[in-house]
Amino acid sequence: MGSVISALAALVWIPQAGLIAAAVHTVALGGGAQAVALHALGFFCLGALRSSLDAWAARRLYRDARACVSALRAQAAGALAARSPLDISRPASGLAASVIGEQAETLVPWLTRYAPARWRVMLVPPVIVAAVGVLSWTAALILMAAAPLVPIFMALIGWRAKAASEAQLVELGRMNALLLDRLRGLTTLRALRAVPMTAQRLRDHAESLRARTMHVLRIAFLSSAVLELFAALGIALTAVYIGFHLLGELTFGAWGDTLTLAEGLFILLLAPAFFEPLRDLSAAWHDRAAGEAARDAIAQLIDAGKGLVGPPDAGTSVLDTVPSASGAVASSAPLIALHGLRADRHGGASALHFADLDIEAGQHVALWGSSGSGKTLLLSLMAGLIKAQSGTVNIGGAVLNDQTAATLRQRMAWMGQKPHVFAGSVATNVSLGHPDVSRAHVEQALQAVGLTDALPHGGSRSLGEGGLGLSGGEVIRLAMARVAARPGADILLVDEPTAHLDNDTARRVIAALQQMAAGRTLVVATHDPRLAQCMDRIVDIDAEALA
Repeated sequence: MGSVISALAALVWIPQAGLIAAAVHTVALGGGAQAVALHALGFFCLGALRSSLDAWAARRLYRDARACVSALRAQAAGALAARSPLDISRPASGLAASVIGEQAETLVPWLTRYAPARWRVMLVPPVIVAAVGVLSWTAALILMAAAPLVPIFMALIGWRAKAASEAQLVELGRMNALLLDRLRGLTTLRALRAVPMTAQRLRDHAESLRARTMHVLRIAFLSSAVLELFAALGIALTAVYIGFHLLGELTFGAWGDTLTLAEGLFILLLAPAFFEPLRDLSAAWHDRAAGEAARDAIAQLIDAGKGLVGPPDAGTSVLDTVPSASGAVASSAPLIALHGLRADRHGGASALHFADLDIEAGQHVALWGSSGSGKTLLLSLMAGLIKAQSGTVNIGGAVLNDQTAATLRQRMAWMGQKPHVFAGSVATNVSLGHPDVSRAHVEQALQAVGLTDALPHGGSRSLGEGGLGLSGGEVIRLAMARVAARPGADILLVDEPTAHLDNDTARRVIAALQQMAAGRTLVVATHDPRLAQCMDRIVDIDAEALA
């Protein structure tokens, strides 16, 4: 709607040009100020109308563009959040942040400038040609002959501009990903004395990005130069024809009559307006190339988020087969049933070929085995974070697959080996923005894991990125508080909670884990004998694995 109104506002210049031409003709015939008063009043009224339409269209276009960008960002962020944290094909954090944060902004000028410019090109030049053609078919032919050359050359340059913009955005994303990765590993780089080498690599990427950016700008300036050349030729030829016609040197082209001063001036005033939409389109051509490249990059993030961890299919009646989150299931059926699982990760570096395993509701099970035996892989299969090459995972009688994964995961709580702490309050880190986790749930979870006394100010205490201000044991217990705070989660999947902890801290973590898992089903991967002995059952992965 805003693009159409913008095009209609541009058409207001046609009657304004007519009023100017008529006023000049009146003055040339000897008329005074009173004779052109109505012309001036009409011109200013039309100017006010045009300004109002332009302002309304600009506000409408900007509002719609911001809404579109926000919606695409939400979809991309949702797709990334839905992907498994164990998926090694996930885009780098720096690349994803660059696409969602920086590159998405290039959609705004594309939507606010290119879209209305395209509408003006489709609407304004034909109307101006028709208005000029009524007075002089020769002038109309001059404009029509010059116009097609502009889009032809712009299209040829535009293909090159889009490819250059896509290459520039890819290079920008790679540099951001590299920078974020090196900043995260800065301590390791210093320890290995690799900072100078890393700095040189960043300089090389920055130089490559600079070269690509200048290449894009060269193409953008070339597009503008081509348009200005043909527009200037078209306007000049029209002015030459009108001038010689008014002097009587050229008598053709005016439908058998000689053009008056008002008619000739009217045509001359419309000639630049004929090329103005093409100028606007040329100025927005680079915005189009950058916007389409950004749109494709966001679409790749959204499409990449589809898979096992995606939302359940709307046509699947998952809720009919999933028991309530209270954990009340038939005593004759296991809550978790694994049958003939076969899976591998990282190109076979971690493989699992597992026999059947049934876990009853409320049972606490330790997955025991040596490092690399597949304990984490088995937990990931239960959570639906990794697809098995063969075999099935049943949760409460429902098969875990693409359609049921999101719904079944609502009753699970996951804790990985390296929980991340975000910059913010303790309460925010525990709830993670989950709408069902209230402040009371957070306080109860902190008390259950023994963090109430350890953290001054409780849930309101601020934490730094990566757990700055917390010890290793407190980070683990904070992650356990996230698990404890999830309402309705009756299946707890915990991976190596006592790894790399001292004996005293490990004992506190084990005690907190037992208290937190009371009345819930707990599956924990561990090689800690103290934790394994506290469980109801120990499953030896090395013994159960068939290969």
